[in-house]
Amino acid sequence: MDALKIFTSEQVRQIDAYTIKNEPIASLDLMERASAQIAGWLMDAFELDTRFHFFIGPGNNGGDGLAVARMMALGNYNVEVAMVRISDKLSTDAQANLERLRKAVKLDIHEITSKKDIPDMKDDGTVIVDAIFGSGLARKVGGLAGIVIQHLNSLPNLRISIDIPSGLFGEDNRDNDPETLFRSDFTLALQAPSLSFFYADNQDFTGDWDVLPIGLHPDIMEELQTPYHYLSPEYISGLIRPRKKFDHKGSYGHALLIAGCYGMMGAAVLGARAGLRSGIGLLTAHIPRFGYKIIQTAVPESLISIDESDIIFSGHPDLEDFSAVGVGPGLGCRTNTGKALLKLIEEVKVPLVIDADALNILAENKDWLEKLPDYTILTPHPKEFDRLAGPSGNGFERNARQIGFSKKYNVITVLKGAHTSISLPDGSCYYNTSGNPGMATAGSGDVLTGIVLSLLAQGYMPREAACTGVYLHGLAGDLAAEAGSEESLIAGDMIAYLGEAFRFLKA
Repeated sequence: MDALKIFTSEQVRQIDAYTIKNEPIASLDLMERASAQIAGWLMDAFELDTRFHFFIGPGNNGGDGLAVARMMALGNYNVEVAMVRISDKLSTDAQANLERLRKAVKLDIHEITSKKDIPDMKDDGTVIVDAIFGSGLARKVGGLAGIVIQHLNSLPNLRISIDIPSGLFGEDNRDNDPETLFRSDFTLALQAPSLSFFYADNQDFTGDWDVLPIGLHPDIMEELQTPYHYLSPEYISGLIRPRKKFDHKGSYGHALLIAGCYGMMGAAVLGARAGLRSGIGLLTAHIPRFGYKIIQTAVPESLISIDESDIIFSGHPDLEDFSAVGVGPGLGCRTNTGKALLKLIEEVKVPLVIDADALNILAENKDWLEKLPDYTILTPHPKEFDRLAGPSGNGFERNARQIGFSKKYNVITVLKGAHTSISLPDGSCYYNTSGNPGMATAGSGDVLTGIVLSLLAQGYMPREAACTGVYLHGLAGDLAAEAGSEESLIAGDMIAYLGEAFRFLKA
C-alpha cells in the first residue's frame, strides 16, 4: 500500500462534497457516520459514570458535537451541552442535529451569549469536548468564541477536540493567535490528520491524536494529489525486503561508516552496532588510529579501516568495495576533517548518508552543497538544519524551507523530531508516526544513521531507506520504552530492540 495522504483543509472540503454526491449520501447522514465513530471512541475510552460537557459552535463541527452528545446520552452517559452563540444561525446540519438531540433525550442545553454564561465547571472528572470550530476555519478566533476558549483552557479538566482543536488552522498558523486556540489533551481527527498536527509548535493544542475512519469516498482520495504523506506500519511493512534461503553476506551489501574522533568514539560504536543490527552483510568502520581497540572490542562484528590520523578523520579508504557510505557521527569539525569530507563528497559514487558533524562542516561551507551526489540523505536535527538552510520562525516555515532545500540540491532531508519529516527532491514530504520522547537522548541520531546506512547498502532506494530507517528507529524506541520507560531509554536500547521492530513489521 502507499503511504497515507495528508490533505489540506480545502481538499477535505472537496472530498466531503465528492462523497456526498457520488456515494451518494446526504450530508446529514455523513455527519451521523462520523459522529458514530467519535462516540464509539469516547465510549470505549471512558467509563459509563464519566461526565461530558460539549461546547458547540454554529457550523458543522458543532453539528458533529451535537450528534455525538445525542449518541452518548442515549448510551446512558451523563452529558451536558453548551451552545456558544457566536451567530444567531446554525448550519443546516447542525440545526438538524440540535432538533434530533432535543427529540431524543431530555437534556438541558445551555446558551452562552456572553462571558457570564460560561459554566463554572470544577475539576470533578468532567471531560470537556470541543466542537466549536472545525478544519474549515479561515480566520483568527476572537470575540465570544475566544473568551470561551480561553476560559476552558484555564480549567484543569481533560479536554478533547473533534476533528481539530478550535481555532487551529489546518496548515499554516504563523499568523494565528495562540491565546485563542483550544488546548486539547486529545484530538480525534476525521479520516486523516491535519498537516498542522505534525509541527512541534502545535503540540500544546493538539495533544495526542488519533485518526478515525469515516468512510469518505476512496476514489477522490486516490485521485487528489498532495505532497504530504504520513508513514504507517502497513506501508513500511511493504517496503521490508524478504531474505532468501541461499543468500549470503555478500547479498546484503557492504557499508562504510566514517565516524568517531578523540573523545567521541561512542558515536562510531552506536552507528556500527545499529547498522549491523539492521540486516547488512558487512560493515566497515573507518576510525582514527587510537579508536582501533575500542571498535575491535565493542563491535567485533565490524571490519575496521584505520585513518592515518591518530585522533580525527583525515582521509577515506578506497571506496570501490562499498555499496553505501555514511559519514558524520562523532566526527569533529577540525580543518583536515573538512578537507577529507569534501574529497569524499567529490569522489563517492554510491549512496551517501551525512549526519552530525559532517552536517556542521557543510553548514560552514555551503558552496559544497552543490557538490552533493543526487539523492544524498542528510539527517539534521532542527538546529543543524537551521545552520544549513537558515533560521525558521516555526515548524511550518522550517518544513517549507526543508522541502525547498531538498528540491534545490536534489537531496533527501531527514529533519529529526517528534514527527521526523522526510523531504524528497520531487517536493513530496513524509512524516513519521513512530517514536516517543524517551528517544531525545544522546546517541539516538547515531543509531538512525547506522540504520539508514545499512538499508542503503542492502540496495534499498534512498527514499525507501530513509522512510524505513526512520520508522524502524522510532518503533524500536517505542518497544524499548514499553519494556522499560521513556525516562530510562538510552540509544543502545533502540539497537537492542531493532530485532523486535523487524519482527513486528514482518508479522
